[in-house]
Amino acid sequence: MRAHIVTFGCQMNEYDSHLVASELVSLGWELVDTVEEADFVLVNTCAVRGKPVEKVRSLLGKLRKEKERRGLLIGLMGCLAQLDEGKQMAQKFGVDVLLGPGALTSLPEALKGNERFWDLTFRDDLLDYIPPPPKGALSAHVTIIRGCNHHCTYCIVPTTRGPEVSRHPDLILKEVELLKQAGVVEVTLLGQNVNSYGKDQPGFPSFAELLRMVGGMGIPRVRFLTSHPVNFTDDILEAIAETPAICRYIHLPVQSGSDRVLRRMAREYRRGFYLDRIRRIQEVLPDAVLSTDIIVGFPGETEEDFQETLSLYDEVGYDQAYMFIYSPRPGTPAYKHFQDLPREVKVERLKRLIEKQKEWSYRRNLAWVGKTVEVLVRGAAKEEGYVQGHDRGNHPVLIPAEQAPRPGLYRVEVKQATPHLLFGEVVGATASAPIPLPVA
Repeated sequence: MRAHIVTFGCQMNEYDSHLVASELVSLGWELVDTVEEADFVLVNTCAVRGKPVEKVRSLLGKLRKEKERRGLLIGLMGCLAQLDEGKQMAQKFGVDVLLGPGALTSLPEALKGNERFWDLTFRDDLLDYIPPPPKGALSAHVTIIRGCNHHCTYCIVPTTRGPEVSRHPDLILKEVELLKQAGVVEVTLLGQNVNSYGKDQPGFPSFAELLRMVGGMGIPRVRFLTSHPVNFTDDILEAIAETPAICRYIHLPVQSGSDRVLRRMAREYRRGFYLDRIRRIQEVLPDAVLSTDIIVGFPGETEEDFQETLSLYDEVGYDQAYMFIYSPRPGTPAYKHFQDLPREVKVERLKRLIEKQKEWSYRRNLAWVGKTVEVLVRGAAKEEGYVQGHDRGNHPVLIPAEQAPRPGLYRVEVKQATPHLLFGEVVGATASAPIPLPVA
């Protein structure tokens, strides 16, 4: 039997897709690259914004036609599957297996019989599951905490993934050790709010302590996503400063620069608090690369509110930013209580914010020209004749293909910058010898 997995959404979904892929392999299934080759297609979904939901809807329509033609088995998992919206889609498009993000370890049971199987529970054994290292990978994700205790009015994640539950540190360290043994050189610790790690379990280390533990295991590069400003405390900064393996890339979502909008979002902090955190980061880690998330056009956002977001961007001077038009999501307080803004207003504001982002990213990237950085080369770039990787600050870096013939860590001098890319050349010896992909 052959299976194909389609993944939408965040790094947590990528990790979960790898988890269920390993389950399928252990059950004797063969993983294939296309829908056409598969007997079972499992779609891992995102429900944070409307666009990925529409992509899922379109894909399920195509899969239903394929099922009518040849008896395909269809599965739906992830955040959308947990919602009424997802259940309605499952009914409409003939989904056979429906798994919420807390029920992934039910997959073997789901595939035992020929009857429809739906499980939207939150299973404790999911926290204990250690997937095998991804085959041939130099970078990998490790989930350290699931769920979220914050209740931002625009966000559906607390509903889809439940409250925060930390994994046992021994399991995390064991998973990282297995990745190290498999040749992984970069590990990203994942959670909806990694800063809260350990707070729900007496006796567990704090996130800062966990960072030190993982950073001391011999993995060359350790990263983490995502942080919440309220929980991003000084001890985390000190752990980063004192642990060389931890990359000095900090993604700290702000969402808006307006106190009035932050209050409507229920973000639990205000502009002044957020900027204090940024100043503290810059004091302790003056070479840190900063990125953020910003939602444009949240219900009730005025032009004055938006100008405050633009002014905050100038005050921080972010290296990178992920910017989104507000997308009303059924089941959230904002969807229920707030009136959406006209789309043309949101689109126009996003265009202005993108121009601001390009201006600052170009300025920040130019500062790297002439410097030598460590780049993890992963493979061919879209640009002909180049390979692409990323440095410790998460900048995409392009290198002439002949200078980096195989994936690995390279020392690269930055020669040119654009708002979105750095171009460089390999200099001298590599950071450590390029690490070949493991032989299958």
